[in-house]
Amino acid sequence: MIMKLLLIIAVVGIIYFFFIKKKPIQRDKEESTKKKPEANDLVECATCGVYSDIGESLLSNGKYYCSKECLQKVS
Repeated sequence: MIMKLLLIIAVVGIIYFFFIKKKPIQRDKEESTKKKPEANDLVECATCGVYSDIGESLLSNGKYYCSKECLQKVS
């Protein structure tokens, strides 16, 4: 009698975990669409179009510039 009860509980548990239980939502997809520039990424200069390392470029008003000269041309 106890073996039948344990077997029924085991079967119900297996059915629950494989078919009914929802998988958690993965947030990696959302984070990948909102990718921020990394330290070794190249960005295009807003003035001359030259690609430079993001660590060496200048950021002003949401745009990247390769040098102070390009930045001053806009101002």
